[in-house]
Amino acid sequence: MTIDAGLSVAPTRRTLLVGTLGAAAGLLPAVARAADPEKAPALPGSGEAFEAGTLTDLARARAAAPYVAPKVGDVPAVLKSLSREGYEAIRPAEGRAVWADRDIGYVLEPLLRGSIFETPVALSIVENGLVQPVAYDKTAFAAPGLELPDLAVGAAFSGFRLRARFEGADAVSNFALFQGASFFRLVAEGQDFGINARALALRPADSRGEEFPLFRALFIETPAPGQPVVVHALAESESATAAFKITLTAGRDVSTASIDGTVFARSELDHIGLGGMQGSYLFGPLDRNRVDDLRAAAFSVEGLAIHNGSGEPIWRPVHNPEALQVSAFVDRGPKGFGLMQRARAYDDFEDDRRHWEQRPSLWLEPLDDWNEGAIALLEIPSDSELNENVFAYWRPKAKLAKGAEMRFQCRQHWSKGWPDPLPPEIARIRDSRCGHGSTGNRRLFAVDFEGDVLFQPGEIDVDLGASTGTITRQDRFRYPDRKTLRILFELDPGGERASELRLALRRGQTRVSETWLFRWTP
Repeated sequence: MTIDAGLSVAPTRRTLLVGTLGAAAGLLPAVARAADPEKAPALPGSGEAFEAGTLTDLARARAAAPYVAPKVGDVPAVLKSLSREGYEAIRPAEGRAVWADRDIGYVLEPLLRGSIFETPVALSIVENGLVQPVAYDKTAFAAPGLELPDLAVGAAFSGFRLRARFEGADAVSNFALFQGASFFRLVAEGQDFGINARALALRPADSRGEEFPLFRALFIETPAPGQPVVVHALAESESATAAFKITLTAGRDVSTASIDGTVFARSELDHIGLGGMQGSYLFGPLDRNRVDDLRAAAFSVEGLAIHNGSGEPIWRPVHNPEALQVSAFVDRGPKGFGLMQRARAYDDFEDDRRHWEQRPSLWLEPLDDWNEGAIALLEIPSDSELNENVFAYWRPKAKLAKGAEMRFQCRQHWSKGWPDPLPPEIARIRDSRCGHGSTGNRRLFAVDFEGDVLFQPGEIDVDLGASTGTITRQDRFRYPDRKTLRILFELDPGGERASELRLALRRGQTRVSETWLFRWTP
């Protein structure tokens, strides 16, 4: 990611309110451009050429023109009033999905506007370098119990679902979903959709209010058999436009999305969110004290994993707080971060309907220099497992000046396993839990580290600390058959309402585990 590299502060890691970031940040250099300021350039139409720079040039030109919000009040009542279940029951009629008659290993299903999805998105196929807009035909959809209305040209769709024939499979199944604001999702073979990725976020949890860039047009290249699908996405909001080239590769264990994005500032941007991802967390082993639920847990996201620029692997379990929690992990040149679903067994949840163990983990790997900034984590109080109340993203420290542009590149790994790579000399945190302590408001924590390195010769030292309160007890339990070392400790918070906890293992001066971080609140 190209940003101002004029700062030479040594990389650090600390937890702080996101609002303090960027207070002294420099401006990104402006990029000169010429465009008609009176009128936003139109999208390429039927039969027009679509080349490598078409969408980037279009986003740059539209950023120089006044913002025009999409029309959302024209969704027919029969579609707008649909429940979630009623809306999801609408499917393509047999053989009518895009590419259904071609043996290329993919089927693309346009999604109608309706229910909570009101924003129109122009859908086009790019084939042989030419644009072919996807036309609306109500006979191409099966809608149980509904008489679908006629819809205006260019105002019928809200996104698309992509089905893929994974290696070795006979039929296509869910692979990708692009719908809502600038959201998209992927899965590996056999998984259920879980985490939502965001192409771009502006001012999340900011006192000025969040601004949501919206997908306005999606151009999908027709792939050759067995090749990735390339999606070109145009996003817009009052303050910015953006162009994205997203290359989607379906995998049995890991599916990937390689992203090449450019953001154009209509006005100065001082709170940008790149690589955004969000999921749900209702309750788990760290916070069952307010839960009356027969299930063992309910979440699509267990924690935030970080490999920071200084080489420290971090595991930060998430939780469902009583009040909004905003954290940031200041860094320079992060190697990767992601929202992980490490719990992979039915017994971890015992949920016969949601099957959280089938949701993907999402790991993001920067492919260029992301310079200085912070990985931000938002934990939002929730009383529903359907709320995506955990949000993580990269916030560049530098501002983006009005008229400037910023390019960034990254790769997402949507996985059944633990896609955040760790070398064998680093033990992974397998589980952590919390319960009532010995007396009063004390809390007892157990953190399980897993790895062969823990049972090699040499004493294991424990680095344990709390920002407030007192650690009153510390024990360790070895389980060689499970390659697990459990650290048990008790926190006496006293009269404090929050404490930042930190736990890591070392052998001498050598790190032998991830660093466990957790913010305790009552």
